[in-house]
Amino acid sequence: MLTRRPRWAALAAVLLLVLMRPAVPAAHEVPNEVTVQALLRPSGTELVLLVRAPLEAMRDMQVPVLGPGYLDISRADPILREAAQVWISDYVQVYEGGQRLSRPEVRAVRVSLPSDRSFASFEAAMASLHGPRLPDDIDLYWEQGLLDVMFVYPITSETAAFAIEPGLTRLGLNVNVVLRFLMPGGVERVFDIHEEHGLVALDPRWHQSAYRFVREGFFHILDGPDHLLFLLCLVIPFRRVRPLVVIVTSFTIAHSVTLIASAFGMAPDALWFPPLVETLIAVSIVYMAFENIAGARLQRRWWVTFGFGLIHGFGFAFLLRDTLQLAGSHVVTSLLAFNVGVELGQLVVLAVLLPSLGLLFRFVVAERMGTILLSALVAHTGWHWATERWEAFSQFPTPVVDAALAATLIRVLMLAIAAWVVVWGVARWVDRSGDSEDKNLVIS
Repeated sequence: MLTRRPRWAALAAVLLLVLMRPAVPAAHEVPNEVTVQALLRPSGTELVLLVRAPLEAMRDMQVPVLGPGYLDISRADPILREAAQVWISDYVQVYEGGQRLSRPEVRAVRVSLPSDRSFASFEAAMASLHGPRLPDDIDLYWEQGLLDVMFVYPITSETAAFAIEPGLTRLGLNVNVVLRFLMPGGVERVFDIHEEHGLVALDPRWHQSAYRFVREGFFHILDGPDHLLFLLCLVIPFRRVRPLVVIVTSFTIAHSVTLIASAFGMAPDALWFPPLVETLIAVSIVYMAFENIAGARLQRRWWVTFGFGLIHGFGFAFLLRDTLQLAGSHVVTSLLAFNVGVELGQLVVLAVLLPSLGLLFRFVVAERMGTILLSALVAHTGWHWATERWEAFSQFPTPVVDAALAATLIRVLMLAIAAWVVVWGVARWVDRSGDSEDKNLVIS
């Protein structure tokens, strides 16, 4: 049994060892906002990827610290390399010509201050990574440090088709990856990726852009409840093909006009504009539902559908505002492909709605009563959306129509008038075709 003196001596020794041991931060919560900067440049037989990420996003790492939590620069290199491997390179996937590249070499790591601006250019970032590290006696809280890493991938050609899947969303709750791809010819493409886009082609071919945006348009229709309800309102009173051709064509051409106009900067960029458009989309659903209840006429319907189609086009543009950066140099091709995807999605929806409504009105409820009931349900939903979105819009100051806004609206109006003439021509052609068919039926 230990006496009192040895017992106190043992406790003092344990306490001394604890105090002398380097402090290690405990596991911390996932950061809310994380910004990652990346520079990617192929050169010869090497693809260089420079990454800068907050050190606090590298969780569960045994970071060596001193005193109240200052980073121990002299002993940080091994843990920095481990963090670069575990938290970055294991999740970043780079492809050359469709083939995934092998694990990269971690050629350089360092910690930078939050005020460091070396990642403004590739050359400055390379000079910083190969330059002297921060002084060992600097007082830098480890959570404030930035981890800079140089990864090198072996490649076969610097002109190959490269693609990347960043896979860095695990670094925080909201991760924004600013990626700059420097092509051999001097062209630079900038990507601002803050959600999972899957595999991103850094210099996409036209067919790659077309495929991506056809898919975007197709699934946007299927995933968009407001556009689905609008289509339902179109279909309920007109289930024959001939009138639907005019109505759907009117909607398609109208939303294509404002979508393309928005993509080329011919739309208001004020903060109040998106909530206003979303409110008007909900209003369009309510109006179309009420028109179904009152009794829809083909001549009036395609006019109204054209006007609301212009509004829905702005809504599509808000979706593409972030995704269009993935189009590369094929912006027009991507916009047309998106419209194709939207039309394919609409055809799928119509292929389901037309026979479903036919069965409903044949075996469940009379057509007129069923039209009123369905339209009333749609109007109820649209009204709730409209009031909620109007509240969001009303939070902004009253829009002021200045010269720039007026010029923008005039340009969009001119495009809309030209598109309306095209739709009017289609409507006239369909009417004449229908009259010819009716005459042939009477003669026979």
